[in-house]
Amino acid sequence: MSNQQGGPALPQERRLVTEIPGPKSRELLARKQAAVPPGIGTTLPVFVTRAGGGVVVDIDGNSLIDFGSGIAVTSVGNAAPRVVERVGRQVAEFTHTCFMVTPYESYVEVCEKLNSLTPGDHEKRTFLVNSGAEAVENAVKVARLATGRQAVVVFDHGYHGRTLLTMTLTAKNMPYKQGFGPFAPEVYRVPLAYPFRWPTGPENCAEEAAAQAIDAITKQIGAANVAAVVIEPIAGEGGFIEPAKGFLPRIAEFCRENGIVFIADEVQTGFARTGRLFACEDEGVVPDIITTAKGIAGGLPLAAVTGRADLLDKVHAGGLGGTYGGNPLACEAALGVLETIESEDLVGKARRIGEIMLPRLKAMQERYDIIGDVRGRGAMIAIELVKPGTKEPNPEALAEIVRRCHAEGLLVLTAGTYGNVLRFLPPLVMPEHLLEEGLGILEKALSA
Repeated sequence: MSNQQGGPALPQERRLVTEIPGPKSRELLARKQAAVPPGIGTTLPVFVTRAGGGVVVDIDGNSLIDFGSGIAVTSVGNAAPRVVERVGRQVAEFTHTCFMVTPYESYVEVCEKLNSLTPGDHEKRTFLVNSGAEAVENAVKVARLATGRQAVVVFDHGYHGRTLLTMTLTAKNMPYKQGFGPFAPEVYRVPLAYPFRWPTGPENCAEEAAAQAIDAITKQIGAANVAAVVIEPIAGEGGFIEPAKGFLPRIAEFCRENGIVFIADEVQTGFARTGRLFACEDEGVVPDIITTAKGIAGGLPLAAVTGRADLLDKVHAGGLGGTYGGNPLACEAALGVLETIESEDLVGKARRIGEIMLPRLKAMQERYDIIGDVRGRGAMIAIELVKPGTKEPNPEALAEIVRRCHAEGLLVLTAGTYGNVLRFLPPLVMPEHLLEEGLGILEKALSA
């Protein structure tokens, strides 16, 4: 092929020249299996050589439509020009000093921007780490120190990471927790408002779920013992569950009333993904601390903890940090991402993706009774698959639909506590013709 670069200059087309995966990818898969432990799974074993816009190109020359964005990471597109330009310049200047040893301006600039852009007009502080799990773990550290309390409350269907503490915070056992215990102490789980599966119906979900969660906290833990409540504004790995309207504000209000730090885990939902810059803005919720990662730096490892200055300022010198946290390459990438989101109106583009996808998916739900629910906001959309005529999860149908989509050159991801959710996270820069073509492939898979 003549174009040896990725980014938006790649032809924005689906093109299959071999079966999926092709022979060169299969050769590399054999090498991967000999060198990498099986615990590192692979959704679709095509080995990528270039990516950009709405496509990924593999070593066999196949161009696939990308409905995954590296799990909501490359929201501004792979090899986005502003990211490439900034990182290229920085890598030629210096690659690392450790901000805790000799600092640099880009780290400070990222923190200033996050303090300005995250919800709330109160005084804030931000510090940078490497991953979403590290951000969540540090947020809990801050909350415990600032409040002098120990208990942490999380929710059914939540996912927060793979470290010891964040595994403990995560609800789903397999594959995230199985065999890895014992887990961290003083973590308690309460109900999430899951409209599709709420026993008395979605119309009662917010009020009843909030009442149950608050009752469990007050009676079983004691509100005065709770340092933090940690929640995803939309549950990610749990199945893109959008809590019933009113639930999130009520939980946040309860936290304010009881001196509990409200931590919004926006690792997957942040940076324009849901049609707002941050998902908790949808209901006007202002968290005490917000954790971000994934879409923050266009594919470079970076995460952030942003919170009330009075909380973060309580931590003693040296109590926060890490060797690689806020690496200068990742900071420059983040600044390029934020410039791209603003200049290309990616918040608006995320909303447009939702305007295209949701009606098409709801029309499919009318035709195919294995679709039990269609949900999500912006470019964070999912369908939940069930046994026809029931709400019984249908992971078998999910596996077959995924297989058919992948064979046709559409990269899709799964999720869900019950292993029955197909989730869609297209790059926010994806051309609409690829979005429509991908939905056509999905409908073909459903009809089969």
